[in-house]
Amino acid sequence: MPRPSVRRSSVRLSELGELGLLAELERQGLAERIADDAAQLGDGLVVTQDSLVEGVHFRFDRLSWRELGFRAAAVNISDLAASGARPETLLVSLGLPGETELDDVLSLYAGIAEAGVPVRGGDTTEAASVFVTVTAIGQADRVPGRSGALPGDKLVVTGPLGAAGAAFRARRYARPPVRVEEGIELARDAHAMLDLSDGLARDAGHIAARSACRLLIELDLVPLAPGATHEDLGFGEDYELLAATLDPGEFTVIGRCEPGSGVEIRLEGRPVALSGWEHFRLRETR
Repeated sequence: MPRPSVRRSSVRLSELGELGLLAELERQGLAERIADDAAQLGDGLVVTQDSLVEGVHFRFDRLSWRELGFRAAAVNISDLAASGARPETLLVSLGLPGETELDDVLSLYAGIAEAGVPVRGGDTTEAASVFVTVTAIGQADRVPGRSGALPGDKLVVTGPLGAAGAAFRARRYARPPVRVEEGIELARDAHAMLDLSDGLARDAGHIAARSACRLLIELDLVPLAPGATHEDLGFGEDYELLAATLDPGEFTVIGRCEPGSGVEIRLEGRPVALSGWEHFRLRETR
């Protein structure tokens, strides 16, 4: 089979953005179905992977090694939760400067252990700064994906939003929630679902684009974390789940799906704009 041709280009990632990069990889046949929260590999097997890089995703003057470990595990488990999957195993790859103290590494792994999923492999390498890459493996009976939302669906969230943005303003990080049970419950009937990692408007836009429908969100209905404002909803890293479903159950309804395209955010009946996060475009460290 001939290898896909690679088109040389002078376009920079700062111009293209993370989403543009993913789209280009798929367009050129170099990757497939990489825009979802996790990969479905058959027989209910679901796999996801995220990296946390010092100076991009975290700073040690704002969190401890143990907090970093829990965070690295939790953000990956969140992708499994968004796929309705129960996590079973973690693989941890770790890059560290040679002068790193053993106690710090042990604290990081203790933080990972707090997430309650066993570590069963990975890799360790020397690096100029710290990075943690976690691969999370789980099992799901049904994965909603992002492309099935339908007009008439209600939009629901699994918890309050804005905690991460409020914490960042206070020069700290919020502890990510773990919504595995909620994800499994929603996955039974939800038409689309994802976790809120890049901001409410931007992540809602993923469902709208993939499902070819319009999402209307009423900020008056969005539950805010203590100390959070509506502006904090654009920061991302809340790791609550957003789902489109006909049956909201006990989850908080914040909007609906309609015929059309795009996302409209309203506050007190008036359209408002919310920012969002995209790698390569924004330079401020989270």
